[in-house]
Amino acid sequence: MLMLLTACAGPGAATRDTPVVAAGEEGQPVVIARSYTLESRVLKETRRINVYLPPGYAEGQARLPVLYLLDGGLQEDFHHITGIAQLASLNHAMGEVIVVGIEGTDRKRDFTHPSSDPEDRKVLPTSGGSAAFREFLTRELKPWVEARYRTSGSAIIGESLAGLFIVETFLLQPELFERYIAVSPSLWWDQQSLAKQSVAKLKAHPAGPRSLFLTIANEGSTMQEGVDALVAALKAHAPSGLRWHYEPMPEEQHSTIYHPAAFKAVRLLFPVAPAEAPAQEASGSQAEAP
Repeated sequence: MLMLLTACAGPGAATRDTPVVAAGEEGQPVVIARSYTLESRVLKETRRINVYLPPGYAEGQARLPVLYLLDGGLQEDFHHITGIAQLASLNHAMGEVIVVGIEGTDRKRDFTHPSSDPEDRKVLPTSGGSAAFREFLTRELKPWVEARYRTSGSAIIGESLAGLFIVETFLLQPELFERYIAVSPSLWWDQQSLAKQSVAKLKAHPAGPRSLFLTIANEGSTMQEGVDALVAALKAHAPSGLRWHYEPMPEEQHSTIYHPAAFKAVRLLFPVAPAEAPAQEASGSQAEAP
């Protein structure tokens, strides 16, 4: 309940038109998600997991896709990605999703594969743990989510080093997720080794419906070269069933790209009425519909 002051007590006091909170009214918490802790045997540490469910999930019976969010802590990217997801129930601009935010502990460790470059190891001394983090997703987190919620497929989203991990997972273990969203991936890592291996990895990909959304901001030549090499490999060797979309965003910087890119990606990969038919093979243009 709000009350209006009818007099001014002095400089800085509320005016007659200034609403003030009624005495004793402390407000109520606004809850958009639930937070859990998982004891990971793979990583040998406790990981915090934040889960957003669409408003109608509890009363419904539908199975929904899960969007796994790297850097998914409350002080990381959880709020702005769940804000995008909430649009699905507000204006039906996209299909509803469950968002599972994985709060970071050491992202430089979790999102990087071992580098042969001494300078990389100097800059990121704890790097090289991506295989263990992927095992955590495969053996512990995904089974926990799928046992707890009504799910229908999964996607993963991340930016920068998280984008690097997503590209690595897409190339090395493509069956882990059905949809991949990599925003300005740090493909400069390890002298662009992932990009250089992309042709061979794509040639070995199993067929099957899968989607990839790839974008990059105005990042400079080294990161752009890595992304360009990956795009060239996709144009020439996209496996059967892969639907991919590359949309560079040169008007954005590293610090500004994530939100607009995530909005485009989620709308594209989670349409209001997702087609259940097998995906069509990409033909290799600059922007391929996923």
